[in-house]
Amino acid sequence: MKETKFIFVTGGVVSSLGKGLVASSVGALLQAHGFNVRIRKLDPYLNIDPGTMSPAQHGEVFVTEDGAETDLDLGHYERFTKIKATKDDNITTGKVYNKLLKKERCGDYLGKTVQIIPHVTDLIKSFIFNGTEDLDFVICEIGGTVGDIESQPFLEAIRQVNYKLGKQKVILIHLTLIPYLTAAQELKTKPTQHSVRELNSAGLQPDIILCRSEKEISDNQKEKIANLCNVSLSNVIPAPDVNHIYELPSLYNQCGLGAQILDHFHLSKPKPSLPEWDQIVHSMKHPTQEVIVSIVGKYTEFPDAYKSLIEALNHGAISNKARVKINWVNSREENGKSIDAKFIREKLQSSNSVLVPGGFGDNGIEGKILAINYARVNNIPFLGICLGMQLAVIEFARNVIKLEDVHSEEFYTCKHPIIKLADGKNVDLGGTMRLGTYKCNVNPNSKMANVYSSVTISERHRHRYIVNLDYKNNLEENGMICSGISEDKTCIEAVELKNHSWFIGVQFHPEFQSRPFSPHPLFTSFIKATIDNRV
Repeated sequence: MKETKFIFVTGGVVSSLGKGLVASSVGALLQAHGFNVRIRKLDPYLNIDPGTMSPAQHGEVFVTEDGAETDLDLGHYERFTKIKATKDDNITTGKVYNKLLKKERCGDYLGKTVQIIPHVTDLIKSFIFNGTEDLDFVICEIGGTVGDIESQPFLEAIRQVNYKLGKQKVILIHLTLIPYLTAAQELKTKPTQHSVRELNSAGLQPDIILCRSEKEISDNQKEKIANLCNVSLSNVIPAPDVNHIYELPSLYNQCGLGAQILDHFHLSKPKPSLPEWDQIVHSMKHPTQEVIVSIVGKYTEFPDAYKSLIEALNHGAISNKARVKINWVNSREENGKSIDAKFIREKLQSSNSVLVPGGFGDNGIEGKILAINYARVNNIPFLGICLGMQLAVIEFARNVIKLEDVHSEEFYTCKHPIIKLADGKNVDLGGTMRLGTYKCNVNPNSKMANVYSSVTISERHRHRYIVNLDYKNNLEENGMICSGISEDKTCIEAVELKNHSWFIGVQFHPEFQSRPFSPHPLFTSFIKATIDNRV
């Protein structure tokens, strides 16, 4: 058994500083040093998982291979470390209390008063320690901001871990903000001082302070932080803004973050070489051409709702030596104004391709269908994902097959429910969808087979509705190929058009499996088609 080391990443002052990217970058650095790692997220909200939360509030829901609906940071963990996350890598306060109350009802605490300490903190610690026996490092990101009332049980749990294992096995990294006041034209360290004192009040002393700032931090300011926050000067490390998130592993390596972590644990390893990361960054900074992809959705003012999708497009662009510029098109009604064909045409006419992503609810549906129609009629490369594929089927049924009153059971009762509930019954909303990885058989004579170079694929899913198989023959007779069928033959997984340059819809979410070093083939092919359409 290995002497597993634990790295805890906390954040202060404000949220959205990038704790997930710090945890991911630390994981990548330790891998470059030759260690094996695992990254976990501890979220303080009371939901069981983010599955029923609005993307406008929480951002994207990332789905693991084993079917867990998790925080979007797990997507960063996978993309930076190439390690597949599992349901055991994300926990919430809601999940902790759900387990606690089930144990209480079963009599596991018979005769005892169930309390935050030790019962809640013990469950949090069991999550932290679970399955870590063969790992060199476990990196745990604590969601939220130090000082939030919701975070207190998690901070207490890691205080206990720190006390039990000692500094020889635990290190605490605190990410904080050094704001720049334009009027005073200077950076201010006081918020960081207060944040560290808040952490101290929970019984925790940071070993490393990462200072997020938009301006360069001076040596005097670093000395001030070190002195007032009781941290060695070498452990006050700048975390400046970057243009591309994939710059972070090399940046933190240059700033000495990896070296300071190893010094803390008295570990000696050769200085890591990060040529893969340097090559990725070089490719992103020096593209040979630029393409415009229109993403038509209902959460376009919240890019975090499409985090993995954006990264997958970037991966596909890197493999084609290109840069992607996203044209965000809101498919919802704006200020009571209906979305019509003229509006869509004006929004899309400068784009080289169209992408309609997944989503839920009927708001903005007709705008997405108009965008799909525009791409189909004008021979513009189109990729539909999950709901995007379903709407492509509806658009085709309406305007090519000429079926009347055709729609999805998710939204309306209609004469032709070409999209139906997968199991034919209503269920609870949380955790009941078709989730996780499923195999798909691909038509060997299809564009899909050419894209994947395979007739058997495995992809991650997150959906409750599927294409009604009763309409399969009618679709194919009119020119829409059902190019992917689930292994159990119950679900149409992919469709494409015969007489179109590049028109593919998939029921699954390929973006969840795309990585900077191994772009997903669908996105590589989609960007290639986008480039061809530009020329």
